[in-house]
Amino acid sequence: MARTAREVVDEAVRALAPRAQDNRLVARIAAGRAPLAAVAALALEQHHVVPADRRSFEHLARRATPLGGPAVVAFFDHLVHGEDAAYARLAPLARACGLDEAAVRAHEPRAGCQAYPAYVAWLALNAEPVDAALALTANFAAWGDYCATVALALREHYGFDDEACGFFDLFGTPDPEAAERALAAVGTGLVDGHLSQDRAHRYGRLLQEYEALFWRTLEVP
Repeated sequence: MARTAREVVDEAVRALAPRAQDNRLVARIAAGRAPLAAVAALALEQHHVVPADRRSFEHLARRATPLGGPAVVAFFDHLVHGEDAAYARLAPLARACGLDEAAVRAHEPRAGCQAYPAYVAWLALNAEPVDAALALTANFAAWGDYCATVALALREHYGFDDEACGFFDLFGTPDPEAAERALAAVGTGLVDGHLSQDRAHRYGRLLQEYEALFWRTLEVP
């Protein structure tokens, strides 16, 4: 029997879910034990991650267009708009961490944090767009859980207000439209034969490993 897009997406999310030990920093933030400097480092790194990912998603949308997959294009277009919204929320986060514009401009990005967007750029150039869509959807499930946890902890333990937590609220709040577009994109790939679940899972595994590296790098002063 043919598998549904929902089954394929749910399987990828389960198979690629990170282990608890993959992200000790989020657990420390949740307990209020992480230094504010780690959150500040995240804000600084995201000033580089977000625009890089935005360009990668734009490129994936362009590559998907001639393949006749409007649902795949719509998925990546939605991600582009999400990155725009995320970037607008970085300034309040940086201010809450005690960072001014000069500090943001002067920051030298860390390789361990920028490996994730570098791999997303690799996917934008090399992956079948629908395979990348499935891999990213699985990764976003973990990222969303991390952001929801951090948003709550920053309010409870670090005194951040709603504006300062806006970046994490954006990703930590369920996005039904994104979920629908992911299902539509995967469904298109199942019908037209462009989706390879094996490749998508490989891409998703690497995304999760680069995600874990991002958080581990933030733990190092």
